[in-house]
This record gives sequence, C-alpha cells and structure tokens, in this order.
Amino acid sequence: MQNMRNYDQKSELIKAIAHPVRLCIVKGLIENQCNVTHMQQCLNIPQSTVSQHLSKLKAAGIIKGERKGLEICYRVVNQDIIKIIGVLFE
Repeated sequence: MQNMRNYDQKSELIKAIAHPVRLCIVKGLIENQCNVTHMQQCLNIPQSTVSQHLSKLKAAGIIKGERKGLEICYRVVNQDIIKIIGVLFE
C-alpha cells in the first residue's frame, strides 16, 4: 500500500502539468523566474487565468513564490518536474 501512495503522488504531479498553459508556465519558470504580469504578457491571457493556473501549481508543490516588493516572483521547486520537463523538451 505504501508503494501505491508514491504512485498517487507522482500521478498528481503529472496531472498538475497536463494542461498546456501550466506546462508552458512551468517550462518558462524553469528557464527564468518571473512574476504574474510577465507571464500574462507572454501567454496573452488574462491575469486571473494565470493566477488560477499558478494556484494549481502551488497546491501541487511544483512552484513557490517569493515576494519582492509589490510583486511575487515564481520559481519551480520540484526536482521531479524539472526532470520531466527536461525529458519532454530535450
């Protein structure tokens, strides 16, 4: 049963990046940390949509935000996801 929990955790990580926008956000954050405004401009989608995707990625433990003045700079903190993205886009 312990082994199945590990599979559950890994599958939840994969589900979290399974959306094209979230996949793009994660890949971009691995290459360069940035804030919501920068992501919004790159993706050409509303800020509220970017924030919803970031919320899902944070809940999955994939990204973390660090406050710098008035903005929050996001970065990828999950090493498994960094490896997965590396394989997907090599």
